[in-house]
Amino acid sequence: MSTATRTATTSTDAIQLLITDHQQVKKLFKAYQQLIHAEGGDDERQLLAQEICAKLTVHAMIEEELFYPAARQMLTGDEDLVDEADVEHASAKELIRQIIQSAPGDPLYDAKVKVLGEYIDHHVREEEDEMFPKVRKSGLDVRALGEEMAARKDDLLADMAGAE
Repeated sequence: MSTATRTATTSTDAIQLLITDHQQVKKLFKAYQQLIHAEGGDDERQLLAQEICAKLTVHAMIEEELFYPAARQMLTGDEDLVDEADVEHASAKELIRQIIQSAPGDPLYDAKVKVLGEYIDHHVREEEDEMFPKVRKSGLDVRALGEEMAARKDDLLADMAGAE
């Protein structure tokens, strides 16, 4: 890892990294809805939907591999928050799979992207309003975890870029 990368990742804690991802994806969903209203072309909508799906896939992976296990350990008595998040991820991943395997001309394509956005919005609210404050109060080392999550995210994004 370069010094510049290491410096950038150590300055972000795990929760802030996830919140930043949430904000970025929310903007992409908003841009998608604007494309629909502006009657954007199929290619443009598909590229944006694929970007949304890729970002959500990487985000879900770092949560499932790193953040949720750490949160589960620290949230004794509140494990149901992590259980619910896991179930929400399963629903989102199924919609992502359907979107990736279809095209904007297919029936329900735009509806699937819209519903995915609604699922994600609900999921984000629960994480940010319920889980994150409890994790922060739990004493979890969010800086160390954030560094690990940022490194894993960089690796996943590099793998995706290499696969294209």
